[in-house]
Amino acid sequence: MIRVEDVGAVRTIRLDRSEKRNALTPRMLDEFVAAIKTSTHARVIVIEPVGPVFCAGFDLSECRDDAGALPSLLTGLAWATATMRASPAIVIAAAPGAAIAGGCAILCGCDLVISTPDSKFGYPVVKLGISPAVSAPLLSLAVGDGAARARMLSTDLIDGQAAHHLGLVHELCDTPEACAARAHELAATLIDKPSTGLAATKSWLNEVDGSLAGNTIRLALETSLSLVGGEEQNERLAEVWSQKRDSEAAKQRDREEKK
Repeated sequence: MIRVEDVGAVRTIRLDRSEKRNALTPRMLDEFVAAIKTSTHARVIVIEPVGPVFCAGFDLSECRDDAGALPSLLTGLAWATATMRASPAIVIAAAPGAAIAGGCAILCGCDLVISTPDSKFGYPVVKLGISPAVSAPLLSLAVGDGAARARMLSTDLIDGQAAHHLGLVHELCDTPEACAARAHELAATLIDKPSTGLAATKSWLNEVDGSLAGNTIRLALETSLSLVGGEEQNERLAEVWSQKRDSEAAKQRDREEKK
């Protein structure tokens, strides 16, 4: 589900679950964190999707029969973003299509984000009884407190143009292919620069913004975890699964009628 390719000083990490729009699973996040931690030789890390969609968030079907899946997803996401920020490598995301909820959180752990104008971003999970608080510290640093508050309290999605205006996305390209090409072009430019200077600059930027200071990420995670298993969350997720079953049953009837 996570593919790693090393070319010189660039490590490319690919989210490889295109049939599920690269929705995250606990195992996927574990593999993602391991790919970041083992990239000790890399000076630049490029994160990109297999397929046209960067990441649709958590795969909530994992939570249907496993009570421990949602806590694992939230915890894995928190450590994924912290590990990206702590890495001395410059992390670039090529994020076309959509980056929803957990997918959007991953972007906030990156140093540079490239996307397309028609991509979609946001945190619709509040309506499922799940708090996106785990994403709040780095989102606030990316777009500012006011914009972060608006995005996390709203279930609406914004497009790539709006995300670029807020500062969540740093560059826009016309197509997913151009998006990936631009990310690798930037990677090639960065590895030509002095490695110690880049690493020291990233480290100091982390000091200035306080992204790794204290217990902020851990406390944000605890806020999200505090709602797991609550009555509202269980009811809302049950509704989602019921609607999905009804939709799949309707599609099956349509297929049978067409035979």
